[in-house]
Amino acid sequence: MNNKQAEGSTLTEIRKRDIQNGLADYCARYGGMNKAAKILDGVSSATISQMVNGNWEQISDEMWRKVASQIGLEADRWNAVETQNYTRLMAILADAQENQLWMAITGSAGTGKTFSTKQYSREHPNTFYVSCDPDWTKREFFAVMLRKLGKEPSGLTLIQMKQKLVLQMRCLDCPLIILDEADKLTDVVLNSFITLYNDLQYDCGVVMIATEFLFKRFDAGVRFNKKGFNELWSRVGRKCIPLKGVSQQDIVDICMANGVTDPREIDRIIGDCDGDLRRVQRRVHAVRKKMGRESRESNE
Repeated sequence: MNNKQAEGSTLTEIRKRDIQNGLADYCARYGGMNKAAKILDGVSSATISQMVNGNWEQISDEMWRKVASQIGLEADRWNAVETQNYTRLMAILADAQENQLWMAITGSAGTGKTFSTKQYSREHPNTFYVSCDPDWTKREFFAVMLRKLGKEPSGLTLIQMKQKLVLQMRCLDCPLIILDEADKLTDVVLNSFITLYNDLQYDCGVVMIATEFLFKRFDAGVRFNKKGFNELWSRVGRKCIPLKGVSQQDIVDICMANGVTDPREIDRIIGDCDGDLRRVQRRVHAVRKKMGRESRESNE
């Protein structure tokens, strides 16, 4: 086995245990392995059972990565840091869930919105994270929502899917729907939230997360009197809560937590990342890779 293979297998073993724990939590949240299998695309209940119970011999790395991405985990090990936006988002989401609030939050790309919201959904019961797709029809959107609840939408009309979603949400204790990249939804799908709000106003929280383009869509929709936009804007409190940019201290903390401690390397990452945490992660991985090479060369 070469050095690269050894490094990969060690990392994979550590990560498998993280995914195993995350999958066990996921199954508990959604009512068991069989229900989780209905939600996860291309993952059988038998595979889930093997992963959770430690029978890993026949499970490929590709399957581990597939499960990790669908339950909101990164395929490679990454130590989370409570950045200023992470802390702010956790507080806002908790408030929305506890008090059944409907909100819209905006922030630039790379400010940690997706990472933070996925983390929140893993840690809090009855929280349903949805990554929005611009190609969804209303029917496809409600089918996705029902599958998130462990319910099969096949054979139901659109009206029946809406009714089933409302009834299921009303049966839960403080449910929260997180719509990541909500600005990608079509106007038709966005307008469906008007009736959902009327049915679930005091039973469910909804938080829309997006870039600043979501505010621009709301603003234009209201100014040009597009169907449904004034009503929807009212339902989220006529405000998009803005997130701050990434601070230098955020980047320093992320570097330190993930093994990059050389001040010179940290300064280079700060200067190169343009305030984008995805770029920070890439640069940290590159530095760690270089450190690994240098360490192996010094031991040869």
